Amino acid sequence: MSRVPLPYNPKILDLFRNPKNLGPMEDATVTAVAGNPACGDMITFYLKISEQEIVERASFESYGCAANIATSSIVTEMIKGLSLEATWKDITWKRVTEEVGGLPSVKFHCGVLAVGALKRAIRKYYEQKGSAPSWLPQDLTFEEKQALEEEELAKTLSKRLKSEAEK
Repeated sequence: MSRVPLPYNPKILDLFRNPKNLGPMEDATVTAVAGNPACGDMITFYLKISEQEIVERASFESYGCAANIATSSIVTEMIKGLSLEATWKDITWKRVTEEVGGLPSVKFHCGVLAVGALKRAIRKYYEQKGSAPSWLPQDLTFEEKQALEEEELAKTLSKRLKSEAEK
């Protein structure tokens, strides 16, 4: 059986080959992870946040496909200089997908995962502060829920594979 390459556009391929803001950030204010290595897609976001709650810098580490790396890279570019509130409200998986010039439908989850990791970082920042602003919803967003679902699915599959191997 042969595999047909996915129809990635030139922007995704460029961001995959030349990602922006790749690598850990030693002085990050907050770090958050989404995904699971068992399923192949995993993102860690590092944010440096000013006292005025502006994203000064953002970087990422990604273990995944071209779409995963491209969407993570573009998110770090999109949020620089934004307030946490504007970041939370304006950065959606649909907007990320548009910014990379579109994704094959089987790769939409990469944009969702990138935004899920970003929103986890913002939520974690406020948890560390011990207070949340009124604009931060108590309930998890779609992107955060999807990131959790991917992690739970990967854990279930991993357990199933281990029990199969033990038989």
